[in-house]
Amino acid sequence: MVRALPDHQRIVITGIGLTAPNGDSLAEFRKSLLDGRSGVSDYEIRYFGKTLAGICHFDPLKHQRRKEVRRGTRAGSIGIYCAREAVADSGLAWDAIDPSTVGVFLGVTEHGNVETENEIYQIKAYDYDCKYWSHHHNPRTVANNPAGEIALNLGITGPHYTIGAACAAGNAGLIQGAQMLRLEECDLALCGGVSESIHTFGIFAGFQSQGALARHDDPTKASRPFDRDRNGIVVSEGGCLFTLERLSDARARGAKVHGEIVGYAMNTDATDFVLPNPVRQAECIRKALARAELAPEEIDVVSTHATSTISGDVEECKALREIWPQGGKTRFNNTKSFIGHAMGAAGALELAGNLPTFDDGVCHATINLDAPDPECDVPGLVANQPQEIGSIRYILNNSFGMLGINSVVIVGRV
Repeated sequence: MVRALPDHQRIVITGIGLTAPNGDSLAEFRKSLLDGRSGVSDYEIRYFGKTLAGICHFDPLKHQRRKEVRRGTRAGSIGIYCAREAVADSGLAWDAIDPSTVGVFLGVTEHGNVETENEIYQIKAYDYDCKYWSHHHNPRTVANNPAGEIALNLGITGPHYTIGAACAAGNAGLIQGAQMLRLEECDLALCGGVSESIHTFGIFAGFQSQGALARHDDPTKASRPFDRDRNGIVVSEGGCLFTLERLSDARARGAKVHGEIVGYAMNTDATDFVLPNPVRQAECIRKALARAELAPEEIDVVSTHATSTISGDVEECKALREIWPQGGKTRFNNTKSFIGHAMGAAGALELAGNLPTFDDGVCHATINLDAPDPECDVPGLVANQPQEIGSIRYILNNSFGMLGINSVVIVGRV
């Protein structure tokens, strides 16, 4: 049972804006997840060549002028699109909001690689003469850029910053937003995660050199977490931002509520650069459950992090079996099987895709699970077809990253 908190300390999600490789709104994204529609396709990038990727198809000019798109970054455009769509979904009267009371807290895996690679490529034509280096490069590559572009676009004068948390970043953005609201540092938080990773050839080359980049003749089947034949990550771009408010404020304006953040935790493996530590992952899950005052069996849906790498999936499943040895009513699914790994946006997108389960009672599946790996056996794993599970109360979202950073967010029905 979640402990009783006063409404001004209860933090709720009132708006969701997103772009994913298989949808540019929550409704479109959710339909793709229930219909089993992948967003992974063939892709080619300079120097690296042909590969696979999850590519978004949102219209950046919906909320920006052409000059702004040229001056800014892909991550900034993704963030602006998601922020504007989240505000619209929330029903907030934006013009009536004091901009100094709004904070922007945005998770990223990395930022600046795309812009630096582009500049080096451009000056190659001028024998690497740096006088042709763009004067936009510094504001494009500073770590706070994506959050700053959102603040500029929406006229926000409260705090803004990005949170570098590897592939745990989407959850980290959400956690930071909830904490800042509880500390009364802001009255409205725009938070989540973004990724422009497919636009840097270096990330593909890096995963390739690790032997961790997915290959498949059919792009839609390349991302296959928990499957015996999985062979790596599909790199994707994307973004998802939430509007967070105190429940007292949301109720005062009669807002629609997508869910309440009832628990969260972050910790560190401190054991390896890339190999996950299931003991630390299990500890992170337990800390989130303890903060929410929930028992494992009270969780209805667990959104897994599993990236479709050989070792990563196995280690996470060890942690899951530690917490849920019998499974019980808890169901487990994976969203990366549809869209690949959206890096800094992954945790936020994966949570968003599961939130409609509160309304429709359906747990979306993990697709491409044709030959389950015995080492990834988890009771309650929903495979290939959505499963009706009836009324649910709690969703737990796992999101883990390199250098051993782990994050867990629990959202409850209000």
